[in-house]
Amino acid sequence: MNGIMAVRFTADGFRVFYALLAAFLWLMTGLFSIQYFKGHSHKGRYICFTVLTFFAVEGVFFAADLLTLFLFFEMMSFTSYVWVVQEETVAAVRASKTYLAVAVIGGLSMLMGLFMLQHAFGSLTISELQSHAERFLNGEGGNFGNRRTYLYTAAALLTAGFAGKAGVFPLHIWLPKAHPAAPAPASALLSGMLTKCGIFGMLLVNCYLLSGDAAWGRVIFVLGLVTMLIGAVSALFSVDIKRILACSSVSQIGFITLGIGMVSIAGGEGPALYGTVYHMVNHSLLKLVLFMAAGVVYIHTHSLDLNRVRGFGRKHPVLGATVLSGVLGLAGIPGLNGYISKTLLHESIVEQIAHLEAEGAASGLSLFRTAEVLFLVAGGLTLAYMLKLFIAIFVERGEGEQHTAAKSMTPLSGIAVCGPAVLLPVLGLTPDRIFAEIGGVAEAFFNPYSGKKGVKLSGIAWLSAENLKGAAISAAIGILVYVVVVRLLLMKKENGQRVYVNRVPSWLDLEDAVYRPVLLYFLPFVCAFFCRLCDRLVDGAAALLNHTVLAPRKKRLSVWVGTRLTHMLGTAMDMLVLLLNKTLFHKHPIKKSFVSVFAVSELEARQTFSLITGSVSFGLLLAATGLAITLLYLLF
Repeated sequence: MNGIMAVRFTADGFRVFYALLAAFLWLMTGLFSIQYFKGHSHKGRYICFTVLTFFAVEGVFFAADLLTLFLFFEMMSFTSYVWVVQEETVAAVRASKTYLAVAVIGGLSMLMGLFMLQHAFGSLTISELQSHAERFLNGEGGNFGNRRTYLYTAAALLTAGFAGKAGVFPLHIWLPKAHPAAPAPASALLSGMLTKCGIFGMLLVNCYLLSGDAAWGRVIFVLGLVTMLIGAVSALFSVDIKRILACSSVSQIGFITLGIGMVSIAGGEGPALYGTVYHMVNHSLLKLVLFMAAGVVYIHTHSLDLNRVRGFGRKHPVLGATVLSGVLGLAGIPGLNGYISKTLLHESIVEQIAHLEAEGAASGLSLFRTAEVLFLVAGGLTLAYMLKLFIAIFVERGEGEQHTAAKSMTPLSGIAVCGPAVLLPVLGLTPDRIFAEIGGVAEAFFNPYSGKKGVKLSGIAWLSAENLKGAAISAAIGILVYVVVVRLLLMKKENGQRVYVNRVPSWLDLEDAVYRPVLLYFLPFVCAFFCRLCDRLVDGAAALLNHTVLAPRKKRLSVWVGTRLTHMLGTAMDMLVLLLNKTLFHKHPIKKSFVSVFAVSELEARQTFSLITGSVSFGLLLAATGLAITLLYLLF
């Protein structure tokens, strides 16, 4: 199909790779769902919308233009909404409304950005965006005022839609509430793949629409820093397993967003692009393992509270080893996949600091030095909250020990949960082979015109003293935070036993602190105030006109009511009544005017007929009558 409204697809190495990764996640969660949904109500609904969401995700990755991507992106939002509301609890319904609100508002924002780009470029083909943007900034086309501001505005609208799905601050509000409400397999897909669809869109904006724009890159870089820290702090304070993992997803998306910003700042050179793409892949696999492991705990304990599941994993060493690989991988411990991607992201910041020092550019130096410190702190917080989760379930003794079973997982569930966990050390120990291939197709996709070669993985000493130093600093921070903050400040003694306390600050919940008050109270109040003001002004103007220009004349004019027919009949009837009043009814004359009576009757009949003809029943009656007439005609 050709034309602006066509749905068009394309395929290349990176798209195919991520489409296959999505298929792998759907396969693993599908196998695990057999055990998880055993005896579960509405299982068919979940399966139906899971299949629909899979096709929508594949459509996003294979989209050849932004319009096709938008259509499948919105389809994905609405089909995945059913995952969040699946359990139909009060929390699930509320979380689903938040999820849908972010999706709808983000979709409208994206649509406006597409309108702007179509107006400026005349085409939304992804492979042509970079060349169109260069020509647009060089002055080709019509009059658009400040062209760079116009392009920034369109890019910001698109990014708002993509960032909402990715979970970037300040649009991350749905993740900490949707994940605990959704079934565990759905949470694994929401975190592992649907957030990456948003990241994919953000990469397109950065690498195609605003390729090499350092100013734009710094904005994204700062958003990544804030997201990284807010997610880590929220996870540290939480006591719900899936909420911890959900807030962790926010934090890890912050790491990826930081990398996206570094790609623009570095102009596509250096390790930023590799680190960003690797962490996308790593996070997908890590959260697949961890959310399904959380599902195993929930199947047996029917709880996600750390205090109620404490000690459950003491008799399940296989599950413990699986979760430990995810914990250490997410924390960036050497030997696992997370270490590779975080090392590259950290290296991109260090290289930028060295570059600025060599140029003597002091203006941006403080930002990146601060960012390096915050990067290491966020890595330490990651280890702290993951240690909190692991030690509570698999080391400590507690209420969860009574929920024992000979086997925590069925054979299919074991494959689904433990199979991906095997990949984590394999990817971490062989970065020069597997990750080099992934990085090659990613660089070809995101730098199609520059022809730059960012970094040779074979030349990186992964276990060098400098790289191990960053990991060691983060690990030391993590252990210190766990001992001092988690064990001392986030626990209290209750009934002779120390329990975990939920100390999530209320100001971290932007939905309840900002969005709901603004959208449900402040904006309605402001709109109602202006509507009342306009109503008073209109009433005042109408009263002034009625007393001046439109003041009624002293001579009363006759008013024509009803139709010509009702007026004629009413007048004739009034003349007949007048004659009767003077003869037969002179003692009890009739005082009503039949002109008004007929007019009112005609109006009521017309309104009744309008209601009847506008009703569904009348439409069905007409359709049935037409069908009957057609059948009679065919018969006779």
